[in-house]
Amino acid sequence: MIIAMTETTPQLFLSAPPHQGSKGERMAYKKTDGQGPSFIWCGGLRSDMEGGKAVHLHHWAAAQGYGYVRFDYYGHGESSGDFERGHIGRWSEDITAVIDELTQGDVILVGSSMGGWASLLAALARPDRVKALLLIAPAPDFTQKLMWPKFSEDIRRQIEQEGVYYEPSPYGEPLPISKTLINESAKYLILDAPINFTGPVRILQGMKDEPVPWRHALKIVDTLKSEDVTATFVKDGDHSLSRPQDLQRLETTANELAGLIGNHTAA
Repeated sequence: MIIAMTETTPQLFLSAPPHQGSKGERMAYKKTDGQGPSFIWCGGLRSDMEGGKAVHLHHWAAAQGYGYVRFDYYGHGESSGDFERGHIGRWSEDITAVIDELTQGDVILVGSSMGGWASLLAALARPDRVKALLLIAPAPDFTQKLMWPKFSEDIRRQIEQEGVYYEPSPYGEPLPISKTLINESAKYLILDAPINFTGPVRILQGMKDEPVPWRHALKIVDTLKSEDVTATFVKDGDHSLSRPQDLQRLETTANELAGLIGNHTAA
């Protein structure tokens, strides 16, 4: 039975996978059951499951009868944990925990920005479950290929010596860039070798995206082994891609992938 998702959906928690000895952490999530492939929203760095695109797509999926899960990574939103101890490996493990414990059957991962990197890692970890990827301004390897090169020597020294740098953000409070984020994430770089994912991939990328330049998406296209990869470049789109026309494009792309993966007929 499909239950329509509303803003009053109760907060639920999943035991987070232990990582480097940590125990007792909890992952917050909201879920709607459905038929056909399930969508899992994988948000960006410091974002949470109440973001506009995550909620919009949840309403859409529930209306269509698709399963959908949105959640908060370790150290994000309503989940427990210290954000400054997080890194891409840990957050990709959160995705695999959601796949294993909250879904059944085929899964489509929707990865936004940093979530694009985490989604790719989770897809490689669960090749039998993840059948397609929808990536929005995906940022694989961003810590080493996008973030670290732009930092001044003073900022790099601060991270190495003090353990954290608070980067001003146009989206709210300064973003803590920790030594753990930089050093641990370096163990999970994926753009320097073929990405062994062969399912359909759809990339939505704004050409006015400053945090993740649009040419970064071309590297992903080149590196993926899949022959079914389409990148849509939105000339006037920014990093967020949250305007009404962007959300419509997101819905259309999600519906296309669901049609490719399963025989589910949308309501």
